[in-house]
Amino acid sequence: MPPPVFRFAPSPNGFLHLGHARSALLNFDAARRGGGRFLLRIEDIDATRCRPEFEAAVYEDLGWLGITWETPVRRQSDHLADYRAALDRLAALGLLYPSFESRAEIAALVNARETGGIWPRDPDGAPLYPGAAKSLPARERRLRSGAPFALRLDMDAACKLAGDLTWTERGSGPNGETGAVVARPEIWGDVVLARKETPTSYHLAVVIDDALQGVTDVVRGHDLFWSTAVHRLLQKILDLPQPAYRHHDLIRDDAGKKLSKSSSSTGLRELRAGGMTAEEVRRLTGLL
Repeated sequence: MPPPVFRFAPSPNGFLHLGHARSALLNFDAARRGGGRFLLRIEDIDATRCRPEFEAAVYEDLGWLGITWETPVRRQSDHLADYRAALDRLAALGLLYPSFESRAEIAALVNARETGGIWPRDPDGAPLYPGAAKSLPARERRLRSGAPFALRLDMDAACKLAGDLTWTERGSGPNGETGAVVARPEIWGDVVLARKETPTSYHLAVVIDDALQGVTDVVRGHDLFWSTAVHRLLQKILDLPQPAYRHHDLIRDDAGKKLSKSSSSTGLRELRAGGMTAEEVRRLTGLL
């Protein structure tokens, strides 16, 4: 049996904090215990927010924690052709359509529809896509082709094609879900898989990357638990292998909110500058 493969995949759009440290250490420790491999992946598809200095800080902070990784590191911005190929496959199956509304226009559509009640939300609290772009005639789509757009997944058609889905949960969900978890991707609506200015999305890139890198075990926070349903859907449609998942508790601030990269009080650089040791970070993250 081949060794298990774990990965830590931060976005270089800010400095790492204690929550990142916990996830990275959980993956690194699991790889060592199981005689497996540990990969580092840089998720830098958002060119407007990702910066070289943040990427350099990722390497510095992880090295300080005693984490080592295989090289070369996969950087998503170097592999846009992989995501384009996946989009082409989905398009050939008739599962993609362009939507042309701006974020402000979508907000206005939601407001108009909420006069009779609350418009449906996804697990992250964002309103489901309220537009009618899916029903636009092909000619009108061509006329709008020069305008900014998002490529959305036709969720109803995708779910019909994929059939029933589950995933193997080796940790637990926010409500204690474990074992064989039923995936319900329809609760996300017609998710965006690419934009004109950003040629892939997190949902698409993560399943392509995990498959191409041979990742067998995905260890990540509860905030991504429900996203797994979309990932299983894409894996099934694109004939990609299914890793096992382990979702873990998040480290939260005094107000009960999950940590953000703007939270300097928990930033690894600030903690290190204040004299904290890597061993103390392990203790703060509950790993000692």
